[in-house]
Amino acid sequence: MTKKKQKYYVVWFGNPAGIYDSWKKCQAAIKGVSGAQFMSFESLKEAKIAFDKNFNDYKGKGTSKKKRTLSAAEKAKYGEPNLYSIAVDAASSGNPGIMEYRGVDTQTIKQLFHQGPFIKGTNNVGEFLALVHGLAFLKKQNSDRILYTDSRIAMGWVKKKKCNTKLAWGPKNKDLLDLVKRAENWLKENTYTTKIVKWETKAWGEIPADFGRK
Repeated sequence: MTKKKQKYYVVWFGNPAGIYDSWKKCQAAIKGVSGAQFMSFESLKEAKIAFDKNFNDYKGKGTSKKKRTLSAAEKAKYGEPNLYSIAVDAASSGNPGIMEYRGVDTQTIKQLFHQGPFIKGTNNVGEFLALVHGLAFLKKQNSDRILYTDSRIAMGWVKKKKCNTKLAWGPKNKDLLDLVKRAENWLKENTYTTKIVKWETKAWGEIPADFGRK
């Protein structure tokens, strides 16, 4: 008898949001949730990538398929990354799980700042905090370097000055909640001229600040 292929289920909007390794667990997370957003993927790696993006990026496409490698001509359209910059990224062992984030010099990969690990965090929260930390870091140095992130969700949250996470807060992650509130307040109380730019992973590979856990 052929063994059924493992699938992973991303729940962007549910109770709670997350990545699940069975349809039964996914069903439990979306049960009774009006407008629940979820989709199946063929690998955990694809599911993690999808969870960091928006449901609308996948809506109507069904189960994901292996991404096509860009040709040299297609990569050329993106040009080369600006090395006069810093790059930020986050990593989470589980969603929620133990999370940390950091910022590095894009050219030298020298670590400029690092925070964590935090208990019961998510990758999206880490990406948001990394971006705000990067903005504050560059402003303090009066630097005109640009700031790279590979998370469109974090870019949107920073623009709205709000960490729009559905993560449940409690005693175990109070320190993380305090940091999120500080980041939100910084965005509300400060102005900045730093340009935030999306790191084009499909053309340039993993962002330099990546933790290498994919």
